[in-house]
Amino acid sequence: MPRIFPGQSTLKVLRPFDPWRSPLCTCPMKYVLHPYTGCSHACLYCYAANYIPRHFNPRPKKNLLDLLEKDLSKMPKGSLVELSTSSDPYTWPERELGLTRKALQKLLEAGMRVLITTKSSLVVRDIDILQRYRDRVAVAITITTLDDRIARIVEPGAPAPLERLEAVRILAINGISVTVRLDPIIPFVNDSYESIKRVIDAAASAGAVQITSSTYKAKPIDFKKVLNVVRMLYGDRTADEFRHMYFGGSATVVQGYRYLDERLRFSYMRIVREVSYDNGLVFATCREGFSTLHTPGFACDGSTFAYRDVIALT
Repeated sequence: MPRIFPGQSTLKVLRPFDPWRSPLCTCPMKYVLHPYTGCSHACLYCYAANYIPRHFNPRPKKNLLDLLEKDLSKMPKGSLVELSTSSDPYTWPERELGLTRKALQKLLEAGMRVLITTKSSLVVRDIDILQRYRDRVAVAITITTLDDRIARIVEPGAPAPLERLEAVRILAINGISVTVRLDPIIPFVNDSYESIKRVIDAAASAGAVQITSSTYKAKPIDFKKVLNVVRMLYGDRTADEFRHMYFGGSATVVQGYRYLDERLRFSYMRIVREVSYDNGLVFATCREGFSTLHTPGFACDGSTFAYRDVIALT
């Protein structure tokens, strides 16, 4: 049954977040705002490229700020808004246009809570705004690997992993709560224990408070790209094994996405949780169906930390 959001029928740019009514989504009720259509990071595993035309050619939303002001006049104060889900709010044109910065300012001045989800170190440019409203702001930064070679292959347009890690550190020392998304974990690409532990250890050292993780879910366009990467790195035999993992008998399909075998997904997530807990971090999964693995009392997306003005977090 769909969730009911206040004023949703008349909103123009703020959209209720209800990802295809997925039975595996554990996100809290929130709205999402995309200042841009498309994203310059050009990640090979990007699901949005399957349904957003010219996704790797980002363009600003027309009349975004005017429409946002109108939407905000209908919104209850304290509502949670995520920037963003399918298009990074700090995609390349943001350096020149500053559209996300202006939208962020309007959201927070209107009394909203904001979760920023990004793969860009450019978020630290807005540290002045984030500090001013830090009890109503949380940031999630995706770091899938600290191996520069792998990152350049699978996330060719995104800032280098160490740049993102430095962004975590800068945000944390300025009092901003940061979740690191180890997301997605792709078999043969970044799924080794050493790779997972390296990311989580570094995230904890940089001051992150939560790890959110998931496994790669395949769609036709991105699967072909990822399959080619596995073949390039490890040869035809491993590529055939990778294909079988997603199209063999133990794979499943949920909401049009091809999932790995449930037991394998659970084993990945259990490893991530164990390493996260060893580092004293909150842990959650994303669209995996393993909510029992989550740290009790914390939202999967990291948004709990945008309620620091009303919740005592320990």
